[in-house]
Amino acid sequence: MREITATGQTVEEAVGSALAQLNTTKDRTEITIVDEGKRGLLGLFGAKPAIIKVKVKPTAIETTVDYVKMILTSMGISAEIEVEQKGERYVILQITGEKMGLLIGKRGQTINSLQYLAQLVANRHADPYITVILNPENYRDRREQTLIQLAERLASKAIQIQKPVKLEPMPNFERKIIHTALAGHKKVQTVSDGHEPNRHIVIKPNY
Repeated sequence: MREITATGQTVEEAVGSALAQLNTTKDRTEITIVDEGKRGLLGLFGAKPAIIKVKVKPTAIETTVDYVKMILTSMGISAEIEVEQKGERYVILQITGEKMGLLIGKRGQTINSLQYLAQLVANRHADPYITVILNPENYRDRREQTLIQLAERLASKAIQIQKPVKLEPMPNFERKIIHTALAGHKKVQTVSDGHEPNRHIVIKPNY
């Protein structure tokens, strides 16, 4: 969190000086008045400057990055996080370092749980909603290709046995990959079934 001390003949003047130095707006800061100052006799003699401290409030993304770093540290994982902004409301946190397998977990369960928590932190005070994706060592890209291949294979199975095929429970953003992969398929349709956290996709052949 950036913080500076500023002075001025009045509190208002000190605030204006601080905002200019920080290149920010008043609504994004926390202002503490250290000394309201004193105008002095005839505005000159015995005057004391107003003194304030101004902190820049962290953005939702900065708060989220700090939270993820804290969790990684508690897991004994040393990693670097690079923020990749895709539009105002979609952010990917690219994570590189050691023990990425530990971070990802079995079938991505650990990283998916951490991503869910990071999303809650990011949207605690955010409006509109911010989507946060955690991507350790390009895991999300590899996982997307795996899901697309899985979708195609199980679609073929559903057609062959002429029965619905149920997939394992997945988070919403992974289910979307399956739906999208088979959206143009003429011989099957996909539906989501069940309740979170056990919501899953069913691939149904078109009888």
